[in-house]
Amino acid sequence: MRRVRRPPAAVTGLRETRAIAANLGRDARATRRRRRLTQAELGERVGLGQSEISYLERGFGGRTSIETWVAIGIALERPVAVGFGRDVVEPLHDAGHLAPQELLIRLTARGGWHATFEAPSNPADPRLVTDVLLNNTAHMIVLVEIWNRVDDLGAGVRSSDRKLAEVRHRVPGPVLSCWVLVDTAANREIVRRYPAVLRSRFQGSSAGWVRALTIGDEPPAEAGIIWADVGGSRLTAVRLRG
Repeated sequence: MRRVRRPPAAVTGLRETRAIAANLGRDARATRRRRRLTQAELGERVGLGQSEISYLERGFGGRTSIETWVAIGIALERPVAVGFGRDVVEPLHDAGHLAPQELLIRLTARGGWHATFEAPSNPADPRLVTDVLLNNTAHMIVLVEIWNRVDDLGAGVRSSDRKLAEVRHRVPGPVLSCWVLVDTAANREIVRRYPAVLRSRFQGSSAGWVRALTIGDEPPAEAGIIWADVGGSRLTAVRLRG
């Protein structure tokens, strides 16, 4: 007769159940002793015999009902808490922003950059934080701002300028700036509608910035703007019309 293989979740579940039962039994035994109760006395409080309490305390209560364990917890004045743990597949609240940050950190490492995640512009005042701060062996620093959606272009520029000023005030050597736009319909519409505004602000070659970040070329001296694709696999140049 062919043996039916148990599903992986059932196998793991059995192992976890045995561990939980062992912990419950050990805690029940220790608590009962602190309460100066015999196994028979505890059993009388919950409707079980002495041998059944002994069985549970030895860690064999994996198939015992939740109702029984809850009753034992009440009798010992140590309520049993039962619930699911944190959802292991639940996305983080900032997952949409973390994806392009992960992409940037991964790709820039190939270009010889060391990345600092969520770096404060001034450690004494962490209110101004740069999404990713890059530095290399040439002691060059790049402040990279990642935009899932640009809702206020002017405010974003002013924020970047404040961060640049903070870092340049306390760090010798070149400090540069680059924006990474997540390639969404909303951001593409902004690029389409305001090419002159963006060109006046981001005068560095977009293709040059992509090469600088991904293969270690010398970055442009002027601020740059590039795309990060939604799938999180590559950085590409922004092409401004006109």
